Amino acid sequence: MKNSKFVIDKLAKLFEQGLISSKDITAELIAILKSKRDEIVFKMKLTSKDEFEVLSKRVDNLEAKIKQFKIKKKTRQVKKS
Repeated sequence: MKNSKFVIDKLAKLFEQGLISSKDITAELIAILKSKRDEIVFKMKLTSKDEFEVLSKRVDNLEAKIKQFKIKKKTRQVKKS
């Protein structure tokens, strides 16, 4: 319940600030969720802070590569048609 209240409060602040675009809201929501994920992992002490940062960068790089592959796949599908 505490975590859901945190997310709801963050969303309320976003609306107060006037973020209207759905892309802005989506990006901000993803950033909030990533920070909460980072907090949870850090509290669980699964890894050291340095190791966590390295792993976090790896995940970000992999997510970027996945997006690139999806874009390439879409362009290939368009060219075939």
